[in-house]
Amino acid sequence: MLPHFTPWQWLLATLAAFCIGFSKSGFAGSGLATVIIMAQLFPPLESTGILLPMLICGDVLSVLAFHQHARWATIRRMLPPTFAGIVLAFLLMRHIPAASFKPVIGAIVLTMVILQAWRKWRPAAFERVPHSHWFAWMMGVWSGVTTMLANAAGPVMSLYFLAIAMPKYELVGTGAWFFLIVNVSKVPFSAQLGLIHGGTLLFGAICVPAIALGIFAGRRLIKIIPQNVFEALLLGFALLASLRLIGVF
Repeated sequence: MLPHFTPWQWLLATLAAFCIGFSKSGFAGSGLATVIIMAQLFPPLESTGILLPMLICGDVLSVLAFHQHARWATIRRMLPPTFAGIVLAFLLMRHIPAASFKPVIGAIVLTMVILQAWRKWRPAAFERVPHSHWFAWMMGVWSGVTTMLANAAGPVMSLYFLAIAMPKYELVGTGAWFFLIVNVSKVPFSAQLGLIHGGTLLFGAICVPAIALGIFAGRRLIKIIPQNVFEALLLGFALLASLRLIGVF
């Protein structure tokens, strides 16, 4: 059953769907708008189940648009720790409300933003860290935890991709395949928690055109934005996302 929205609420839902598509085109932190809007339209835990089918739709469209740019060695490296993080978050969600973890997630993302900005300012700082095995596992586990608890892994993985100096098209193509695999793997866990049902799937299906429009807009924009501006935008979006999760606004 669909929610009984006013026209204004449906407009907000359409904007949220557009931002999903836009974020899947490389501007990961722009998904912050989706998180904020959905939190106003639905209860926090319920919104995660409604968002997941919409995110998978965005992932499929993003793969169709950017699949040729994927770096599969990076995907294979990051999937095992990410799956471990998803299982960990699933176990936590059965006993502790997911909202309790949002400030912690925000603090971690904020720390990563600061470290990445420091690294850009002082290129020699942490020169070997981004390519180390332990750093990949740490980022992968946190990606799994954040995607399960708050659908907020986009900024985490974008920061990791930036840390290993991934060009913008490879970043988007790699992220498209990575999140398609990860989000599909979350479906059984969300279904087990009762967060996905016929109503959530129907709502997501109605939002598909707006998601596709967001993908199209992001694909056009990424062609004209220089690499350094693209990286600065990702850092800025990640900073906003971290402050939102912490509860600054």
